Amino acid sequence: MDTSLEKISDPTLAEMGKNLKEAMRMLENSQRRIEEENGKKLISEDIPGPLQGSGQDMVSILQLVQNLMHGDEDEEPQSARIQNIGEQGHMALLGHSLGAYISTLDKERLRKLTTRILSDTTLWLCRIFRYENGCAYFHEEEREGLAKICKLAIHSRYEDFVVDGFNVLYNKKPVIYLSAAARPGLGQYLCNQDVAFLEKLIKDDIERGKLPLLLVANAGTAAVGHTDKIGRLKELCEQYGIWLHVEGVNLATLALGYVSSSVLAATKCDSMTMTPGPWLGLPAVPAVTLYKHDDPALTLVAGLTSNKPADKLRALPLWLSLQYLGLDGIVERIKHACQLSQRLQESLKKVDHIKILVEDELSSPVVVFRFFQELPGSGK
Repeated sequence: MDTSLEKISDPTLAEMGKNLKEAMRMLENSQRRIEEENGKKLISEDIPGPLQGSGQDMVSILQLVQNLMHGDEDEEPQSARIQNIGEQGHMALLGHSLGAYISTLDKERLRKLTTRILSDTTLWLCRIFRYENGCAYFHEEEREGLAKICKLAIHSRYEDFVVDGFNVLYNKKPVIYLSAAARPGLGQYLCNQDVAFLEKLIKDDIERGKLPLLLVANAGTAAVGHTDKIGRLKELCEQYGIWLHVEGVNLATLALGYVSSSVLAATKCDSMTMTPGPWLGLPAVPAVTLYKHDDPALTLVAGLTSNKPADKLRALPLWLSLQYLGLDGIVERIKHACQLSQRLQESLKKVDHIKILVEDELSSPVVVFRFFQELPGSGK
């Protein structure tokens, strides 16, 4: 974080930046003292007690937080190590404090500022990841974006849903198709990776009076590293009027100069969910779902857009962090992750009893491998 806080004319902003920097310095430097104490028990002052009538100063409260962060007396000292998040992480954390301060502005000024933050962040993300003319929904829980997209798809295909609610679904039940490579817990209706088989499923569902609603494809899941045939799936979705949603870590490579054709096809999908926090090493920044839809009334009903300033302020930590890193910094971090993955993969190929499971993904930040052991006399 820039140490030239005296250049900031707003005293509250300057104090906020100073306090955050001092708090992070205290919490991060405390790790060294914990190691020097070599596993000493927590002091008795950490035992919960009555709320003090006179109150405590900020340093005392931060010391309590510091002790709590380093675990309880039964934990090993090494387990209490916290991650050094760096200056770019400080910028993301500042966004949360700054959001609380911004919310105190008068209504008109707050509206203008939050609209600017939302529009800037949406524009930058769409340009960085090649998703032209897209809208953005910022959310804390990664699955929340897909849930809103499902709601939007239902409102788009069932005109009477607003009036009749879920009763309208009984006559023509919606079907959501998920990749077999989907992360656990995402859903229960799984489809095979064979596109021809998927088309047969869709036709069967239509004949049974069901409505094919949404297909969730993957571009490099952390579990299996697989990228679906997104281009072919897009053609299938257009043919049957199905909403195509894409997610996965390989979407990060859309920011690079070279992108594999399978991942590049994701730029034509109806929506995609991205997680810039893990991709760029940023703490406490929201996940983002980019989508394209022409009806603002339906996106509002689905919860993808909001007139509340607090909802728009979710983008603030990312707005600050993207400016801090810059386009070059963002691309460099993603490129570095892909290069590390390739080096890891090449090294693992030389190790006995290690099998690389996915080798056809170019410039992927994911390496999936499996340990196997030859049994005596098995010949394998």
